[in-house]
Amino acid sequence: MGADIALFPEMWNTGYTIPQDRDSLSRLAIPLCSSYINNFRETARELDMAIAVTFLEEKDGAFRNTVSLIDRHGEIRINYAKVHTCDFGEERVLKHGDGFPVTSLDTRMGSVNTGCMICYDREQPESARILMLSGAELILVPNACPMEINRLSSLRARAYENMVAIATCNYPDTHPDCNGHSTLFDGVAFLPDISPSRDMCIFEAGGTEGIYIAELDMEMLRSYREQEVQGNAYRRPELYRKLLDREVNYPFIRSDKNL
Repeated sequence: MGADIALFPEMWNTGYTIPQDRDSLSRLAIPLCSSYINNFRETARELDMAIAVTFLEEKDGAFRNTVSLIDRHGEIRINYAKVHTCDFGEERVLKHGDGFPVTSLDTRMGSVNTGCMICYDREQPESARILMLSGAELILVPNACPMEINRLSSLRARAYENMVAIATCNYPDTHPDCNGHSTLFDGVAFLPDISPSRDMCIFEAGGTEGIYIAELDMEMLRSYREQEVQGNAYRRPELYRKLLDREVNYPFIRSDKNL
């Protein structure tokens, strides 16, 4: 169908099933060197297409919610574990990731600086911000939750404020607590011939299961990033030290946060 990148919903190998006991987790979790990942690496080479595949990962005796970005040559360019785990729910048994890597992804249409965040990561503005600061032009977001107006709005905000494209893949409405509505926001809010602004959501699926194709105009996005005022041009990072403060005060104190 001509795609350069295939993106899966969150934790595809289990259907976002997360047992709460260690033995059951061990039976479902797989290492990065598994046949599951190797099969996708072979498929990427065969189809000349990058694949962002998701899974419950076992690493060093712990369990992580992970996406591996495999390039069209079958090489793993990013292995990203969800940083903002949902400690208030079933993900309390998972280990959170420790960074937001960005890679120059070789596609048939040229290189695209690409990063990943997973589901609840998108509700923390720092996730997309640090990916943008690390050079990301495109952020891939595996998802497993209802994509209602507020969550869709958070994606729109992350795309707008960072001038990045954000592609999200969600489970369909037949999956528990999900509703489809996978999207692509292209990050371009203003164009000279469109007043006052344009809709950055250039694709939104319905609720049904399917394979959906969305096309991103990288030339337009790069030209826009060279001229507009969002992103990194006018920030004042010397005033943002409070963002690194680990203290949590009322009313945000939660006893279940996984440290």
